[in-house]
Amino acid sequence: MRYEKAQFILPEHLVEMIQQYIDGSYIYIPRKSENRKAWGEQTGIKKALNNRNQMILESYLKGDSIQALSARYYLTEPSIRRIIRSEKMKL
Repeated sequence: MRYEKAQFILPEHLVEMIQQYIDGSYIYIPRKSENRKAWGEQTGIKKALNNRNQMILESYLKGDSIQALSARYYLTEPSIRRIIRSEKMKL
């Protein structure tokens, strides 16, 4: 997210009105709910994590141990178990 200067995008009277409440500080204006994107939608991280989780399940089903998967993916053993359980439910 990048910042925009209010005086360049808002009418002067609106900037003056906002200054009555917050003068010189930062203010966050959230997106309209219909314009919001789901977590990871913009960066692709959600897809990458889904791919990783599928690979973890495939490796587990091929015989890799929880300990080996934990070391390979730098995750705790309970996290690996949770991922395997979750991915199995999707099948």
